[in-house]
Amino acid sequence: MLTALTLSLTAALALAHEAHDSAPISGIDLPNMDTSVRPQDDFFTYLNGNWLKTTEIPSDKSSWGTFAKLRDDTLPQLRGLIEKAEADKARKQGSEAQKIADLYASFMDEAKLNAIGIRPLTGELNRIRAIKDKNGLPMMFAHLGQIGVSAPYGISVRQDARESTRYAVYIGQSGLGLPDRDYYLKKDDAKLASALAKYELHVAKILGLAGDRDAVANASKIVALETQLAEAQWTKVQNRDPVKRYNKMPIKQLAELAPGFDWGHALAAAGVANKVDYVIVNQPSYLTSFAAVLDKTDLATWKVYLQWQLLREASPFLSKDFADAHFDFYSTVLTGVAVKPPRWKTGVALVEASLGEALGKLYVADYFPPERKQRMDQLVKNLLAAYQTSIDNLDWMSPATKIEAQAKLAKFTPKIGYPNKWRDYASLTIIKADLIGNVLRAANYRHARMIAKLGKPIDRDEWGMTPQTINAYYSSTMNEIVFPAAILQPPFFDARADDAVNYGAIGAVIGHEISHGFDDGGSQSDGDGNLRDWWSKEDRANFKAKADALVKQYDGYSPLPGYHVNGALTLGENIADNSGVAIAYKAYQLSLGGKPAPVIDGFTGDQRFFMGFGQIWRVKMREAQQILQIKTDPHSPGQFRTNGPVVNQPGFYDAFGVKPGDKLYVAPEQRIIIW
Repeated sequence: MLTALTLSLTAALALAHEAHDSAPISGIDLPNMDTSVRPQDDFFTYLNGNWLKTTEIPSDKSSWGTFAKLRDDTLPQLRGLIEKAEADKARKQGSEAQKIADLYASFMDEAKLNAIGIRPLTGELNRIRAIKDKNGLPMMFAHLGQIGVSAPYGISVRQDARESTRYAVYIGQSGLGLPDRDYYLKKDDAKLASALAKYELHVAKILGLAGDRDAVANASKIVALETQLAEAQWTKVQNRDPVKRYNKMPIKQLAELAPGFDWGHALAAAGVANKVDYVIVNQPSYLTSFAAVLDKTDLATWKVYLQWQLLREASPFLSKDFADAHFDFYSTVLTGVAVKPPRWKTGVALVEASLGEALGKLYVADYFPPERKQRMDQLVKNLLAAYQTSIDNLDWMSPATKIEAQAKLAKFTPKIGYPNKWRDYASLTIIKADLIGNVLRAANYRHARMIAKLGKPIDRDEWGMTPQTINAYYSSTMNEIVFPAAILQPPFFDARADDAVNYGAIGAVIGHEISHGFDDGGSQSDGDGNLRDWWSKEDRANFKAKADALVKQYDGYSPLPGYHVNGALTLGENIADNSGVAIAYKAYQLSLGGKPAPVIDGFTGDQRFFMGFGQIWRVKMREAQQILQIKTDPHSPGQFRTNGPVVNQPGFYDAFGVKPGDKLYVAPEQRIIIW
């Protein structure tokens, strides 16, 4: 097996080099380095220190780095595609070109939006105001969910996590206007307490703009209600456990779980009542507490709360006073951004959110060369093969569990670039003169499309990201790894560069996504996407010990005074970062076929491999955004996505001569090596 793997990787390497017009480059951003910092002490700053010193975060950004820059580079390309659709005089009514062009135009006509003010939302606001008693709330919660507005719980249709060949209805906690429960509950954190106080002022301002004469008092009631919901909600760490989140029950049991709430009407209004005989509840205790909050909170408070949720969602698409107020809180207060981005960028984002694959189809045609997909196909095969070898060589896993792990790996489905089958937007109506209508209809289209899945076979061609997304993902129920077209460009993937940097960059990203199938959450599902414990007790205990050690390692990192990385929240991503770079390094070594790598720009192949890995996590963040990330994001901050994994990689020690006394040195017996 190892010989065959080596031959396949060597062939892939030779094929890759044929694509170069000249000798391959290193792919390392040399001007960004700070060589006054030793790589053995702080690898992240050694690679990116000069960039950190000289780069200013753009005024309209909360952070700036590799991902943000690629996103910003992609936006003008998408804008050009939209404007080309606008200029197409031959476009037909109902075509994707018409919908793209008219949706964008409806957003860009700011003068008209200023002239009509709140009027486009009057019908929806009156619908909420007309509720006569609490019996009307279940239907209103369902209606708001259909048009993309938050309610105290959310209904979604996804694969049944224990029976992945069928779709099921999930019910989960929702309904907060702030990013996380901690913003309501951490009274001893001055920054979070300040954000909560400013949030209440913001709610009052928006209500006032909408004509509420009791805006200040109502804002206080809304925040008090949301605080009660926050107290009942599960933490983000609790929500990481897929087994605890899976609570299957017949619909009639909902009445026992949340007494006094009419689930029959709620599910009927959501369009699912006659299509399922069971639901899966993600946070049962929350629904019980929600029912109690519903009972003790007066109807008037619920009505202003729902009006606020509607206004919160709609504000960016109303007149300038609403949009500016929304930006002032959600961007300036919560993320530290002081300057609004150019309107066209937000317009592009709206088109992406509403017609993402229609725009993606155009993007792929113009900006994704077929040969890039071919090289990526081969890289994914190489990483899967390296993972296969790695599992065989694990010293902490028993033979029986290895068989299960290999069976799961063999069933992985890679998706690269773009979908085989594009989404159909025929049922979505876009009207040039009706921005709010377009936004609400787009949300309703997404909801209807989701509900329509019930009773149908699993759509294996569906993508959860658009081709123009700078990201990648793993789905446990699909057991698939997905790499959109837009991430397959420098510095993640450089067709001109020697393979070392590509294995360290996109190779580690591939390895990262594969590893999610075997992190603390993904490892609880099998190769068919079903939650099933396929581990021996001893192997699971061995795995947990390594995971616990990783939690402790990352708990020790602090990007800001007084704020530490949450090792439990970030565990899955930290496992994937550590395992991804380890597997990519093994794949790179095999690709050399026993031959030495060239020295380029004074760096060996192994050095360039780790440098390629470290430079993709280059990032700077504003303080408010850093706090938001720590509280809500399962990914560690960029400097720890670099320094955290490399201290556990024996190859890094050899490549850079890391020795006892160096700041990044960890004794061999304390290094956390999982896959």
